[in-house]
Amino acid sequence: MKPLKVTVAVLSSLTLACVAPVAARAETKGVEHGKRYDRLVIRNVLLIDGKGTPARGPVDVVVEGNRIAAVTGAAAGEERAKNEAHVIDGTGMYLLPGFINSHIHLHDERAGMAQPFEYEHKIYLSCGVTTVRDVGTDPKKALAERRKSQEGSIVAPRIYVYAVAGGRTPEEARKSVRAIKDQGADGVKIFGMDRDIMAALTDEATRLGLKVAHHMAVEETDARDAAGLGVDTIEHWYGIPDAALKGSQDFPPSYNFNNESDRFRWAGHLWREADPDKLEDVLEEMVEKGVGWIPTFSTYEACRDMTRARNLPWFKDYLHPALEAYFAPSPARHGAFSGGWSTEDEIAWKENYRLWMKAVRDFADMGGTVGAGDDAGFIYTLYGFTYLSELELLQEAGFHPIDVIQCATGNNAKLMGLENELGRVRAGYLADLILVDENPLANLKYLYPTGVLDIRDGRAVTRGGIKWTIKDGIVYETPRLMREVREMVAKAR
Repeated sequence: MKPLKVTVAVLSSLTLACVAPVAARAETKGVEHGKRYDRLVIRNVLLIDGKGTPARGPVDVVVEGNRIAAVTGAAAGEERAKNEAHVIDGTGMYLLPGFINSHIHLHDERAGMAQPFEYEHKIYLSCGVTTVRDVGTDPKKALAERRKSQEGSIVAPRIYVYAVAGGRTPEEARKSVRAIKDQGADGVKIFGMDRDIMAALTDEATRLGLKVAHHMAVEETDARDAAGLGVDTIEHWYGIPDAALKGSQDFPPSYNFNNESDRFRWAGHLWREADPDKLEDVLEEMVEKGVGWIPTFSTYEACRDMTRARNLPWFKDYLHPALEAYFAPSPARHGAFSGGWSTEDEIAWKENYRLWMKAVRDFADMGGTVGAGDDAGFIYTLYGFTYLSELELLQEAGFHPIDVIQCATGNNAKLMGLENELGRVRAGYLADLILVDENPLANLKYLYPTGVLDIRDGRAVTRGGIKWTIKDGIVYETPRLMREVREMVAKAR
């Protein structure tokens, strides 16, 4: 490694970035919400890329249309920026690739009540999510939203559609995959199924060039089958500890898998029953076969503290009444199992998280690729905000914040086969970017669009927050998006 050389000019630039943001921000010019420009210059930002490296800068980033044209030293672009028509001054800000959410569901209703796609789209963009992988929405609706997002006719992240495939026989499974390919979907989502059916389905998907995301259950197949049969990503964690059991899980005689209270309660006991040596072998096999892991820690966080989950601060202004109704305990709705949840259940889940997080960290240390997704809209999880909680939980699992950002950007792009287009701030890549008002490597909470409450000079102040989200070169003011969401929620109430 070459010795690090720091010049006076670079130190001066960094000092300016840290101490003089207010005066410089007046230089933002020619930029309107919802517009894309032939040429846009983002000046004087500190860059956190999606490749697992520390922040660097200050730099200037030039966007032409929907692509990044150049990333240069800020000093080199200072004079040039004076003659630019469209400039965002990023002094004191941090620029990141737009986040990719690898596990979402597009919802236009909850609990039988209408909830517009616009609501979900705008929260995701406000939380820095510029690309989503939908895994299970009505494919016609999802593909229609994908088309409108590609056209720029709606305010929405990029949408990739993984439609649900299945069947009662191997041939039915193959037929369902071919139908998904004909529809124009980007991949397939599968649930637990018998081995012969899964083998036929994954073989057909591989033949047709469709990636496979697998949400396993208590079924004949587990993570070893997923690795052996060519699954691309395992969603959540089902099937991984199961593959490391000595026999079956120690279910009580009264257990009924179709009873969600039973299912989620006893899922909280599963990781402690996994044999550590067998689990290590399972993780190594996943790594060897190139299976990625989208753990979605945030999806189940309510299980370890239900009271907190029911009273999250962003619910006050941003929880749509349809989603609020869906969260209410009911055996008729998936994930609405919280009635009767006990202290004992939460204690079990806290231990479950400890072991689960260790397994994810071990998997990454072995060379496995970990991505980030939130699976929001169930169990008191709100789109976007829950994704940012996922990033915090990855840090809790032992990932350095630099690596957390990589999970959310470069890793997710790789798992979707998009690593040459998304997940980086690099010339030639698609212009999906976010600008944050504080350093997220110091505190991931700075990513929340609502900011972080702090005390300065004895007074309460709000720090941080994503200020600009750029998707496909289209510039959005995050505070404006959040205001529109608040108004949408207030009107629905």
